[in-house]
Amino acid sequence: MSPGRANPDRSAHEIYMMSGRLKRPTSAAPPQSSFTPRERTIIEAAGTPRKVQRWLESLPYNHEEQGETLRTFRGVVRANKVHCLEGALCAATILEQHGYPPVVVDLESQDDLDHVVFLFRRGSRFGSVARSRDPGLHGRKPLFRSVRELVYSYVDPFVDFTGRINGYGTLDLRTLRADWRLSTRNVWAVEQALIQMPHRRLRTSDERYRQWHARYQRYKERYPDRRPKFYPSRHRWL
Repeated sequence: MSPGRANPDRSAHEIYMMSGRLKRPTSAAPPQSSFTPRERTIIEAAGTPRKVQRWLESLPYNHEEQGETLRTFRGVVRANKVHCLEGALCAATILEQHGYPPVVVDLESQDDLDHVVFLFRRGSRFGSVARSRDPGLHGRKPLFRSVRELVYSYVDPFVDFTGRINGYGTLDLRTLRADWRLSTRNVWAVEQALIQMPHRRLRTSDERYRQWHARYQRYKERYPDRRPKFYPSRHRWL
């Protein structure tokens, strides 16, 4: 683990409040002049986590038909489509301009198809901004007392044919040397950093998993082209 990388064993408060105390910060927020007029318009209009969530949801999902991508905010604006990790990078870039630390959480899955969300804090509570093919994996309102509690809110909606959360890790993107904000190239270094950083194990009920797995299977058999929204915690979605 590099000296500046977020450690999931730290308290959630310490992870999030690393601003100004990073051991090795390698990238500062770019000035507004670094952004194109179109980018600045998006940033100015999306000044809150909820507004960023709505902007991400307005974009077509990036199914990577022409090959895998990992675009920055600049790349997403140009391509006009976004997937999970690209959405987290967009949220981090936009909200950093409004004073939010660029921190993300990687939700580790047993099938290696992780989900990444942007983490924010309002007062003493945590919330998230995220994009997914599944609406249950989008953002969360700032209602959670810890990052761990926030992660648990994703456990049930994460269950599909193969997915199940088994860990999580938190990363301050400012500790990376890659230009994750405005590069016009794919930023695979971000993906590698998320894979290599330490993750904390998350134990969940096997019985609960089997129940949600069976329910998901029944739903997809009946509605193969739909995405479920039947989760009881919908009132916590951003």
